[in-house]
Amino acid sequence: MRRLAIIAALALSACATTPAANPQDAFWANLSAHCGKAFPGKLASDEAADADFKGRPMMMHVRSCTDSEIRIPFHVGPREADGKWDRSRTWVITRTTTGLRLKHDHRHEDGSEDKLTQYGGDTATPGSANAQSFPVDAESIALFRREGRAASVTNVWEVEISDKSAANPHFAYVLRRTGENARFFRVEFDLTTTVVAPPPWGG
Repeated sequence: MRRLAIIAALALSACATTPAANPQDAFWANLSAHCGKAFPGKLASDEAADADFKGRPMMMHVRSCTDSEIRIPFHVGPREADGKWDRSRTWVITRTTTGLRLKHDHRHEDGSEDKLTQYGGDTATPGSANAQSFPVDAESIALFRREGRAASVTNVWEVEISDKSAANPHFAYVLRRTGENARFFRVEFDLTTTVVAPPPWGG
């Protein structure tokens, strides 16, 4: 019995000293596993402010991945089959000394930067392997106020990525805002189907 007790104590001690897995590393690995692939998607929320997105084809492309940066162009299709796609948006996720950062790179068709670009935020919590949350940062708040977008100063963005073994593998991008200027925007992409995506504007 004493021998069993010692073995059990050693096992518990080993568990106690094993560092917990970093959920942001796991999230990064989940996202990087799709690098080079593009997936179809659609609007999943239903707010009047997003009526222009409703019914339009979409795609996201995990276009480039390094140890410190992942770039994900987000393409929005036209309402008519012969119309032009909007390839102005790229989500950029980077590592920081304290967590992860999400920025929005917005471009015009000629590749020049839009006046409302490079906004976003940093993680404030460890999140999970499948979801990270990015509250708006001070630099972005200043940009929004300068450009007459004060309603956006409480923005929180979320990015979801399923494990490959999930029953419904998907990627989702979410914008949430509470209070007087409450807002909910969500687009989802099917990770079981790949598509071909051209470069984003400026990319």
